[in-house]
Amino acid sequence: MTKPFVHIDNLSLNYRKNVVWSALSWSIHKGEQWLLMGNSGSGKTSLAKVIAGLMQSSGHIKVQYNEAETAAAKVLYVAQWFPFKDKQGTANFYYQQRYNSSEAEASVTVWEEMTAYASKAGRTESDIVAVLKSLALLHRRDASLIQLSSGEHKKLQLSKALLLQPQLLILDNPYTGLDVNTRKNLNSLINDACAQGMQLILISNDGNEPSCISHYATLNQGILYTSAQKEVNQIDTTIARSFAIPSFLTMAETDERELVKVKNVQVKYGDKIILNNINWTVKTGEKWLLQGPNGSGKSTMLSLLTGDNPQAYANEIYLFGKRRGTGESIWDIKRNIGFISPELQWYFEPSSTVFQAVASGFFDTTGLFRTVNTQQSDQVKQLLQVFDLSAEEHTLLTQLPIGKQRLALLARAIIKNPPLLILDEPCQGLDQQQTRLFNQFVDAICSDNRTLIYVGHFENRLPASISKRISLHQGVATQIDVILEQEINT
Repeated sequence: MTKPFVHIDNLSLNYRKNVVWSALSWSIHKGEQWLLMGNSGSGKTSLAKVIAGLMQSSGHIKVQYNEAETAAAKVLYVAQWFPFKDKQGTANFYYQQRYNSSEAEASVTVWEEMTAYASKAGRTESDIVAVLKSLALLHRRDASLIQLSSGEHKKLQLSKALLLQPQLLILDNPYTGLDVNTRKNLNSLINDACAQGMQLILISNDGNEPSCISHYATLNQGILYTSAQKEVNQIDTTIARSFAIPSFLTMAETDERELVKVKNVQVKYGDKIILNNINWTVKTGEKWLLQGPNGSGKSTMLSLLTGDNPQAYANEIYLFGKRRGTGESIWDIKRNIGFISPELQWYFEPSSTVFQAVASGFFDTTGLFRTVNTQQSDQVKQLLQVFDLSAEEHTLLTQLPIGKQRLALLARAIIKNPPLLILDEPCQGLDQQQTRLFNQFVDAICSDNRTLIYVGHFENRLPASISKRISLHQGVATQIDVILEQEINT
């Protein structure tokens, strides 16, 4: 009988005194392409890291490489996100830095990163051009890494992985943050690579897997279920539980009729135009969806509204009835806004506990550097209970699964009961049940006078309260209209 390509036997892992999985066994044979599913925190990422040799566990793992193949005899794990470094080899970046053009020189460009990687992988410049073009990243070849959006960072990671084409590629939630066309192009590239001999373990619950997938596995309560049919799915898809909205979130106060108004806004870095002639008004109580492909300018638009982008002062932008640059500080602006983005999670203070991360929302800081009073502490604990995070109150934020990290930062965004919520891809890293819970919560707290701006690529995973949409394409507003209710729920 042919030896399996990957053989796992009696694998066990404990994390913080909890059993993640015990006596786990799994065999992957030549030519099999696997989809690995499971709820957030079920141990999928840990299993992937163990297979890739990035994490230790008890048990036995053997990867039987074929030295005759042209593909690299390697297991390559591509994480959901990665901390990049500057030219001095450090990762000491701060959130607003990406919007300062003078700071761009601190990190390498996309092309520099790709050429350095290609030289190690034995690939040519034409190979780089081909993969960047396929993932719609070639036009950003001269952009520094710090200037990339979260979706563009994901494209960069995937470009490097596909450039190498290892014998076993493990992709951890690769569709997170990618627009519809990029997801399709990625699947096409994966199918081609697997046809040429690469094998795949794809971690995803999104239902967007490539056609080459032949086998399915699900981690559930420490047990690995495997099958050649997708019916193996053991993921908990029960309806999100009911919850009581804390009383301090029942009413958002503002006297302004228009919270956001931008007139003929333009943002450019050198010769690169990011936003061009944008006009947009957001009135109190409106619920907006901000859409557009990766790199279309969504994150830049939000940075103007949150006070993080200095080019706001060169444009006609009104927030809460006041024009930017008329004496208000960045803290005056942030006081009325609850905000979350994938980038905020990257740059968050790594020594923060879950409690401290949520409480920092009172002060709009990326870590807790002040003492909270009794009332504030009580409000934090109420939200921790709502999001099932009470048991992790004193745990470091970075020690939680990414899904739970995101829930803690979502709680941070709403802790001060802001009249305006700006949620940029808020459900990245959340499983289906967590996504439903959060969107139900957003709908519940978005009363008539709370305003919402929501960025999301999956239209079937949005809060039901959204009724308006603005779409960006290459920095231009191509569509500003009303969304039909059935469009959100399809």
